[in-house]
Amino acid sequence: MVKVFLITQAEEELVSNMPKKDLALEKIESHEKLCRIMQKQTHEKINKLETQIDRIERILISCAAALLIGMGGMITALMFKL
Repeated sequence: MVKVFLITQAEEELVSNMPKKDLALEKIESHEKLCRIMQKQTHEKINKLETQIDRIERILISCAAALLIGMGGMITALMFKL
């Protein structure tokens, strides 16, 4: 996701009148704010993936258990048939 910041005429004049130190601090603060937003989005995506992985693990374990029980039942049926 790309963020576009539009600078108005007034903001441009304000920036041009700012000392370089203040301008650098402003840029750093805006960068930190963007980083915090992106970090929050990343954590949300990771949490979503974790819940999806948990769901898939439960499905796979239940399928494996069903197969084992089915195979055990068939083996028992074949043993009693002999």
